[in-house]
Amino acid sequence: MADQLYLSLWFPNFRLQTLPEALVCVLRQFALVSGQKRVAAASAYPISWNEVPVWQRVYVIDERSETDESSIIENSVRDATEQLYDDMAWEFEMKWQLWTPEAGGGDIGLDRAWKLEPATVRIIGFGPEFDDASFEQNGHIRVDFGLDSAFLLEEVDLDPVAAQRVQQNVEKLVAFTLSVEKHCGISSRLLWTESGESIAQKLVERLQRVN
Repeated sequence: MADQLYLSLWFPNFRLQTLPEALVCVLRQFALVSGQKRVAAASAYPISWNEVPVWQRVYVIDERSETDESSIIENSVRDATEQLYDDMAWEFEMKWQLWTPEAGGGDIGLDRAWKLEPATVRIIGFGPEFDDASFEQNGHIRVDFGLDSAFLLEEVDLDPVAAQRVQQNVEKLVAFTLSVEKHCGISSRLLWTESGESIAQKLVERLQRVN
């Protein structure tokens, strides 16, 4: 069953005033791995996720937006965090390309077709009082990768080609995690799923079933 996949990050001696700089660093590492250097959307939420955003912007990312500097990481973070309050959270959406099997592919006697599809990743910075201080469990910054199915592809028969696609998707996940650990000065990190199942164990079991 598909499961939500997260990466939680904690920073030493963390203060709210340092959150924008930390967000910029994490977003930069994602841009290095994904090749997408602009933010797709940004929002600022008060109190809890039940509230509507007090600030929100969706950016147009295409060849026409090359001269629009508002979606550049540093500018987007600056605009979204212009007002820093303890009971707020700031969410930034970025995209990367992951291998996905084409619908209807893999019929008997036919090789399955694959294509790179954009997938949204949400990078969220938490104020210390947002959602009843949930940062203690979620991290000062939490990365939401969406469903882990993009990295397990459990609905696909795992032949050597499919195994390679799984590996290539996972390599991006690992590269981003290691880049954050190396460059962003974190004190700890945790890659976890909503159900509590180990994504590493699920990957090992999955790849052991290559046809």
